[in-house]
Parts: sequence; C-alpha cells; structure tokens
Amino acid sequence: MGGVLAGFALVGTIILIGYLAGRSGVAGPHAGPVLSRIAFFITNPALLFTVLATSELHAIFSALVPVAFAAAVLTCLIYWGLSALWFPRKGAETVVGAMAGSYVNANHIGIPVAIYAIGNATPVAPVLLVQLLVLSPLFLLLLDLTTGQTPTLKSLVAQPVRNPMIIASFLGAVTAWTGLELPPLIWDPLKVLGGAAVPLVLMAFGMSLPGSRPLRSGGTRTEVLVATGLKAVVMPALTYVLARYVFGADAGQTFAAVIMSALPTAQNVFLFSSRYTRGAAVARDAILLTSVAAIPAVLLATLLLGR
Repeated sequence: MGGVLAGFALVGTIILIGYLAGRSGVAGPHAGPVLSRIAFFITNPALLFTVLATSELHAIFSALVPVAFAAAVLTCLIYWGLSALWFPRKGAETVVGAMAGSYVNANHIGIPVAIYAIGNATPVAPVLLVQLLVLSPLFLLLLDLTTGQTPTLKSLVAQPVRNPMIIASFLGAVTAWTGLELPPLIWDPLKVLGGAAVPLVLMAFGMSLPGSRPLRSGGTRTEVLVATGLKAVVMPALTYVLARYVFGADAGQTFAAVIMSALPTAQNVFLFSSRYTRGAAVARDAILLTSVAAIPAVLLATLLLGR
C-alpha cells in the first residue's frame, strides 16, 4: 500500500506541474497536444515494446485478455439497460455513454498506474489489444449504424493496425516469443525513449485540466454520473468476479486485471464522440470525473486485494 500511495503522490505531483505549466502558459498553447502526440507515437510504443519483449507472455495473456473483454461487454450491457429504463436516449448517445463507462485509458494513464501500482506495464498490453482490435471497431460500427453512415470493411480493419502502440505491442510480443536479442544500438535508445513515456503523459494530462468544469450541461448529468459509477465501481467489481471465479486467474493476475479496469475513461471516447458529433459532453465530463475517481478506486483495490 505504501508503494501505491508513493506512486500516486509522484503521479499527482507531475500532473500538478503540468497543470501549472498549462495554466501559466509557460510552454505555449499547444504544448499539451504536442506532448500527447509524442507520447502516443514515440515514447509509449517504445515502452510497450521493451516491456513486452522481456515478458513472459503466456502468464499474462492467458487470463487478462478474456477478462478485459468480458468486463467491458458486461459493463456496456448494464449501461444500455439502465439507459433504456431510466434515461432513454438516441442510439449514438447511448453508444457513447456505454463506451464512457467501459473503455479504459490504457494508452496514457494506464502505463504510469500499472508501473506504480503493479510494478510493471505488462498488463497494459492485453487491455490495449482487446480495446483497439475488438472493442474500438465494434463501437465505431455501432456509431456508424446509429448515425446513418455506412461502415466499410477496409475502415474497420485498418483502424487498429494504424495504431503505433498496437504495432509496438505486436513486435514486442514477437520478440519475446522468438527470443530475439536486439543489439544495444537499437535496444538502448528504445529503453531511454520508453523511460520518457510516463512523465510526458502525465504532464500532457495536467496541461489539459485548466478550464475544465464537469457537469456544466444539466441535460447530461445523469448519463455522466451513471457512466462514472460504472467505470469506477461496477467494472472493477465485475472484473474481480470474472477473473477470480470465472476464468480462474491467480491472485497476481486478478489484482492486475482489477487495477486496469479501474483506470479512467479513455480520451478516445471523446475523439469518437467529436467525430460523430454525438455525446461529446458526456464523454468529456466522464473522462474528467473518472480520472479523479480512479485514485480511490485503485487504492481501495490495493487494500482489499492485499497487495
């Protein structure tokens, strides 16, 4: 527990520095987005590659992949059920709300949280693969169908394979599976770049916070609060039950799966909602609220699971 608290204190300090930098304008108005793009295209892929290239793949992928998929699907179904009974909305808005309650920020926040709460970033990869290879194309298909657009097979297939973190994860897995040892001239720069992933992501997130005011739109408060509750409480609880009693995961895998499921809503949800002009307020507010709720959720999971 002490290590997790120290990790969150470190994470919080870097986010605060990013917030102050963003609020003061010391790095310019575009610093946050630039740091996010550098992390997305360079440092995060480097970190995922180096982590997976030295990991025991069979121990990680055996349980975490089906757990991540099942927990996300069940959480979506719960949201859809509550929406139908309590706050009916149009199809696209319901899709965005369900995504906000189940699609975790494994790309950015997941890496530093995994490092400080679990001890390494390996559990991020299976969650990332499930979301980008399965859930993301599915959500995009549903958004296409509910907004009157016609999805194409090419767009669905190309969407995940264009993601640099998927490519890096795949190459890292292949490297671990084959036992290939890269020369220091290649490996050392990748390690250094991967080491920059966590501070860049946290700084960029802190820079995005000035001016954020959740729940400004009264008409979406119910959806935001339901999505936040599902993301911060229900999904981690479902993950524990699935990992422990359905898929037979051991204590370490269960802990990793719960921590990953307690991550905040991914920024991709806002990107998708903006692209389809549906549910943007729900996505934006859920991202901010779940980012705050993730801290007690992860600490509680750590306390209850005895890590």
